[in-house]
Amino acid sequence: TKGIGIREVILTNGCPGGESKCIVRVEECRGPVDCGWGRPVSESLESVRLACIHTSPVNRFKYIWKLLRPDQQPIILANDSAVLEVRREVHPLVFECITFDNNEIIASVKFTVYTTSELQMKRSSRPDTDAVLVFVLTIGVIICIFVIFILIFIIINWGAVKSFWGEKASTTEIQSELSLTRYKDSTSLDQSPTEIPGNEDDALSEWNE
Repeated sequence: TKGIGIREVILTNGCPGGESKCIVRVEECRGPVDCGWGRPVSESLESVRLACIHTSPVNRFKYIWKLLRPDQQPIILANDSAVLEVRREVHPLVFECITFDNNEIIASVKFTVYTTSELQMKRSSRPDTDAVLVFVLTIGVIICIFVIFILIFIIINWGAVKSFWGEKASTTEIQSELSLTRYKDSTSLDQSPTEIPGNEDDALSEWNE
C-alpha cells in the first residue's frame, strides 16, 4: 500500500463454522507518501476526472491540487475536494494532488491529462496490440494441444510405434551390412590384379631352370 489505504486482518486458525480463513477486522494502513502516477477515475474525449488518495470519510482529509509546469513554480488550484474534473487542452497537462491528515502529508499522486488527439492515438493503438497478443496466445494453445495429442497417440499405440522403430533399426543394420560386404568385395577385386605379375615371374623362373 502507498499513501493511505484499508487493510484486512485475516485469521487462519479458530474461525467459526470450520472456515480456513476469516476476516477479524478492517483497519487503516499507511505506506510511502509518494504514490507515483495515478489513473483517472473516468475520462472522455473532452474531460477527465481525477481523484486524490483517500479513505472514508472523504471530508476527514485536506486536499491540495497543483498544476505542474516544467522549469516553473506549480500553480495551486482553488479546488480543495478529493475529485478534480479537468477539460483537455491543446497541450498535455500534469496535475498533482497532496493529501493531508492533521497537517501531515500522507499521500501524493500525479496525473497526466493527454490531449484529445493523443488519447485517440492511444486508443487506436490498443486494438493492434490486443490482436497480436490474441494471435500469439492462440498459436501457443494450438501447438500445446497438438503436442498433447501426439503424446496421447504414442502412449495408446506404444506397441505399434515400438515395432515400427524396431523394423527401421533392423533395416538400417541390414543396409550397413550390405554396404560393408560390398566394400570388402571391391577391396578384394582391387588387390587381385597386383598378384598376377608375381605369379608370372615365378613361372618364368621355373621354365628357365
